[in-house]
Amino acid sequence: MGKTATRDAYGKALAEFGSDERIVVLDADLSKSTKTATFAAVYPERHLNMGIAEGNMMSVAAGLAACGKIVFASSFAMFAAVRAAEQIRNSVCYPKLNVKVAATHAGLTVGEDGASHQCIEDVAVMRAIPGMVVVCPCDAIETKMAIKAAIEYDGPMYIRLGRLAVEDVFDASDYTFQLGKGITVKDGSDVTIVAAGLMVQESIKACEILAKEGISARLIDMHTIKPIDKDILVKAAKETSLIVTVEEHNIAGGLGSAVCEALAENYPCKVKMIGVEEKFGTSGTPAELLDMYGLTGEAIASKVKAALASK
Repeated sequence: MGKTATRDAYGKALAEFGSDERIVVLDADLSKSTKTATFAAVYPERHLNMGIAEGNMMSVAAGLAACGKIVFASSFAMFAAVRAAEQIRNSVCYPKLNVKVAATHAGLTVGEDGASHQCIEDVAVMRAIPGMVVVCPCDAIETKMAIKAAIEYDGPMYIRLGRLAVEDVFDASDYTFQLGKGITVKDGSDVTIVAAGLMVQESIKACEILAKEGISARLIDMHTIKPIDKDILVKAAKETSLIVTVEEHNIAGGLGSAVCEALAENYPCKVKMIGVEEKFGTSGTPAELLDMYGLTGEAIASKVKAALASK
């Protein structure tokens, strides 16, 4: 299995699907980092560098979408989802325009860039905006399929991407991506882990650790956080009675909150949320940060065991 950053897969997908002349890509002076430069190398006439002016970029994206274009607007998550939130809300989502905000460098694993660049609030912000679809793919194959789905979907979408190269989870030969439908990566009967992004890979490690101790853990890849797949969650709640959510994001307003909202209304059960707890990020290597914030496979397995013991 290979290792690819989802931002790399994003750039390659844009270039692969870019023959559709409706596609226009905007970037806020970070095209080498967001990998939209890969698209620009093939379709330079449809790639626009908007400079370090993210709010303006979202407004331009809205204008292009109003003219029938499929617009991908990219920057780091901190600048795309937080700095430009007002323009995304009022210029893109309020008129329901066909803009895809593809934000890279999300979460703690931006690493040494530190707290100012480690966006752990973006899912909460984007999920709260009416009409916004929120997607967080876990590997290169899923990212490619998410970009294809974004092109086919008519409306606003937030796509959360990472800086760090991550292991492949899926095989392109038998993978099907559908917006709003979670994927059971591994079946299990004792507990269900629901994860998104690179936490899927860490949760796979957790499942392997738990299996050695006789604990059967189901793992769901919830690549679409909004709209969330209520059916797969209710099924898991009925069959395992304990849900554990894992996210590289603040637990307030993120994946865990979305899961709790869905289950509270449809099938209440115990939910343990694993993520960043009322803290900002800090500078360090990605591995150091995942360990510091309790987001490694080992830490996840330990927290699952504690949750099972307190059922």
